Amino acid sequence: MEYVTKNHSKFLLMYHLIFVVKYRKRIVDKFPIKDILQEVSDASDFAILKMEVDKDHVHLLAQSEPKISPLKVVKTLKGISTIILWKNFEKELKKDFWKEHTFWSDGYFVCSIGNVSEKTIRRYIDEQG
Repeated sequence: MEYVTKNHSKFLLMYHLIFVVKYRKRIVDKFPIKDILQEVSDASDFAILKMEVDKDHVHLLAQSEPKISPLKVVKTLKGISTIILWKNFEKELKKDFWKEHTFWSDGYFVCSIGNVSEKTIRRYIDEQG
């Protein structure tokens, strides 16, 4: 990856993120999660560089500017994707989440990666799912 250059800064910030479905429900493959998360990213000020899903979790390689915290990336992706999922798949989701409008667990994994380990993270994400 190339460094990003702005007026007063040069940076390369990438994060390995993992989101888990609430109660570890094995339902991710029943919904267009990749499309939804990519749509959220495209409308936001960060990018998803790589993504892979498993039955109960998703792995992402995301890139952002220094002014955007990893927490903001996580909150944006999880929050908006949950709204989109419930808007479009309420009937299906009510079978698993009858008590509240939720999809993702409260927690998440984030790890910053350097340019040197990008290939390792990409290969790891490719092998998921």
